[in-house]
Amino acid sequence: MSNEHRIAIVNSSSFGKIFPDHLERLNKLGEVKSFNVDSEIDGKSLAETLNGFNVIISSVTPFFTQEFFEHKDELKLISRHGIGYNNIDLEAAKAHDTIVSIVPALVERDAVAENNVTNLLSVMRQTGPAAQRVLDDKWEERAEFVGHGLSGKKVGVIGVGNIGSRVVEILNYGFRCEVMAYDPYKSAMELEQFGARKVEELDELLENADVIALCASLNEGNYHMLSEAQFGKMKDNVYLSNTARGALIKEEALVAALESGKVAGFATDVLEEEPGRANHPYLSFKNVLMTPHTSAYTMECLEGMGDKCVTDCEDIVQGKLSGTAVQATSRYVK
Repeated sequence: MSNEHRIAIVNSSSFGKIFPDHLERLNKLGEVKSFNVDSEIDGKSLAETLNGFNVIISSVTPFFTQEFFEHKDELKLISRHGIGYNNIDLEAAKAHDTIVSIVPALVERDAVAENNVTNLLSVMRQTGPAAQRVLDDKWEERAEFVGHGLSGKKVGVIGVGNIGSRVVEILNYGFRCEVMAYDPYKSAMELEQFGARKVEELDELLENADVIALCASLNEGNYHMLSEAQFGKMKDNVYLSNTARGALIKEEALVAALESGKVAGFATDVLEEEPGRANHPYLSFKNVLMTPHTSAYTMECLEGMGDKCVTDCEDIVQGKLSGTAVQATSRYVK
């Protein structure tokens, strides 16, 4: 065991809990300690908290900013327990000689795509409120829960990477939907192979879709991409499902669209600021379903995610570069 490696598991609610062998493998590499910090902790405080730990396994929060790296001592690796890395300043990581790696998108593909559609269907069919009425011993009130079907609807998918492409497949082949897709980084031919028609402008999707599924990664160009103007262009009584990033939607604009009835139902597994609380504005609406960022929470997916993070740590100890490094340095590569 190499005592020079100290591993911090930060803000992960699942790593090592279901598959203890992942922790056993880490313990062979050095000291391992779990941390739960405020999702909005400042960089200097985060660096001080993690002082002495030179390997980090991180969740979707906290944010590893330039300020964090400016105050952090040696840090060889940040291994994201997920596919996104928008909470890490890659340029600052590079300047600090820190490798940043992620879970391959294919590991989460099925789990997250399935949950996008599952949550969407739950809202469209009012599954949650109907089930609660049974628990309240009011079975006879079932006529209050006449929902909408998904089959044959015009659906717009925003972001067609590994997960978005799987959502397209499920909607096209499983529900016979007419799928429009908006993704400026994909060609029409790429989208057609999954069963979607490419739209060049987001407005075309917004104006024609009965249902919208958000699957895009978050970047500087699409922050709050669905705001007041975009909701104004949508069809009346549109349904939305988001399993990507909460900040793709301006929350105040969506609340207004829910109040006006423009949005018939909204399912989200993500928020701009997590964790969410029971007093979140979304939850004042009966036609909203919010889940606590659990789209990747299947046994199959969590096993693959955890295994990848542990492998990253084992590789860095041996001086190898992770195969899914999004920010690499040459310092630890033999």
